[in-house]
Amino acid sequence: MARALSLRAVTLVAVIAAVAVAGCAKPKTRYGDAGSVETVTNQFGSTDLQMLAEQMTQSMLQAPVIGGGNLPLVTVQPVKNKTSEYIDTDAITNRMRSTLQKSGRVRFVVDQTEMKKQIDELQRQQSEYYDADRAAQIGKMVGAQFRLTGEITSIVKETKDVKDVYYQLYMSLLNVQTGIEEWSEVKDIRKTTSR
Repeated sequence: MARALSLRAVTLVAVIAAVAVAGCAKPKTRYGDAGSVETVTNQFGSTDLQMLAEQMTQSMLQAPVIGGGNLPLVTVQPVKNKTSEYIDTDAITNRMRSTLQKSGRVRFVVDQTEMKKQIDELQRQQSEYYDADRAAQIGKMVGAQFRLTGEITSIVKETKDVKDVYYQLYMSLLNVQTGIEEWSEVKDIRKTTSR
């Protein structure tokens, strides 16, 4: 009987030690190619973001209002997320903005989310701590000629064996003064997962 208890105690100690060692095992982290195709789930992911932003940017660069060499001033409005999942739509427009800015064919002015910070900075520079001749002057901001806006939607269909997710990103460039839509584009992605 004592031998059976001793064997059980040894077995219990071995199991606890194995669990402790497994719990202390460090996860392995490595860098991957940020541009490689990511297919972990059928939810909106990095590949989708990169692909949609790139396709939209290339289409927009072909628009006559952009290609005319007049360096239009654009403000960016948040893309509306009409999907059932969280999507950081600022990441889409930030990527587009960066590529468009690097093209040298578009300039951006302060958008709605940055306007308060811009006004605060202008007012701060009006204090006695700044050289009046070198401080930014109130009333000199330049208004946007165009506003970039959009929305992303999704349709999800699911059976016990298959889940199909369809995403559609619509974007447009509107003339602020006339209200004329100067450019628009729709890009689609479909992701299907079999169980």
